[in-house]
Amino acid sequence: MLVTFAEIFEDMRLTLAGLFLFALVFSQCTPNNVKQDDSLKSFFEEYKAEGCFALLDNGTGDFTIYNLPRYRDSIFTPASTFKIVNSLIGLQTGAISSDTMVIQWDGITRNISDWNRDLTMREAFRVSSVPYYQEVARRIGKDSMETWLNRVKYGARSDKDTIAIQSAIDTFWLDNTLKVTPDQQLGLVKQLYFNQLPFFKVHQETVKSVMKMEDTPEYRLAYKTGWTGWDEKTGRHIGWIVGWIEENNHPYFFVLNIESKDRDFNMREARLGILKGILKKLDFMQGKM
Repeated sequence: MLVTFAEIFEDMRLTLAGLFLFALVFSQCTPNNVKQDDSLKSFFEEYKAEGCFALLDNGTGDFTIYNLPRYRDSIFTPASTFKIVNSLIGLQTGAISSDTMVIQWDGITRNISDWNRDLTMREAFRVSSVPYYQEVARRIGKDSMETWLNRVKYGARSDKDTIAIQSAIDTFWLDNTLKVTPDQQLGLVKQLYFNQLPFFKVHQETVKSVMKMEDTPEYRLAYKTGWTGWDEKTGRHIGWIVGWIEENNHPYFFVLNIESKDRDFNMREARLGILKGILKKLDFMQGKM
């Protein structure tokens, strides 16, 4: 991929700014700007689930959080929310040429019918195709993937640690060897929204465009979901939705982390049901903001 000097300079500037902001985002939670809202528990109880939720008002810096200890301190596999990072690294390294790049179906029939065909990046992101993004990760390669994960500082670690991929390049974000906190997930989507991650702006704009799921006169909703499926070792499902909602051109960033010990749990229904229930309770999606 050919780049200009201006693009290289911009990349260096965003790298320094992005790493500084990443440290800053995670220090923003203070007793003075956090509202712990236990009333949001009812949305989890409706689906017989546990979890946490956080929403950051970018204009005021105020957080609304349910289950603060889980939000701040617990770590979980990112599952398909990693497609945000995988897409950015893929685009930056050239492993993904554009959001229209097709990877051919490998002919293996899987339970999710939308995966059983040739897909573009945009389509694969929307249907959360694991096989597509496994191939992207293989094309990126272990060394390059580790380099970019450490530039972004993605993944649970102490301040001096670096991320080393502990398992196969095409499964490490699915098998519990890479873990993130909900706090990190919120910081990531905030940086992405403002093009402050260490990737070319054009690539961040591409990923933001494929994350946009709803665009109405009242609001714009962008997100990525994730789901571990049933884990025999832990006896639970873990699910995510991370992203932002815009009303009156003002962004609010959110992360939902959800857990169930019911093998037959309907994660797809529960994630979106809890998210939209909470957002409506907080007066979003109704033309009030």
